[in-house]
Amino acid sequence: MGKNHKKLINNLEKLRRSASLTQQELSIRAEVSRKSINAIENGVYVPSTVLALKIAKTLKCNVEDLFKLP
Repeated sequence: MGKNHKKLINNLEKLRRSASLTQQELSIRAEVSRKSINAIENGVYVPSTVLALKIAKTLKCNVEDLFKLP
């Protein structure tokens, strides 16, 4: 993980809630653990490109809608 991950703008929780999904529901659809979704939402973990793409596809958005650099 790069040094600048703390500066990453993370909209996952907002978009997940807008889709009316729980962390568990999103994790099942994105084929990852609920703990991973929680860690991403809390900024503890930056997802791989593949996982970010799976989450974006599940939420019907672009990766750039989920994560941005300031």
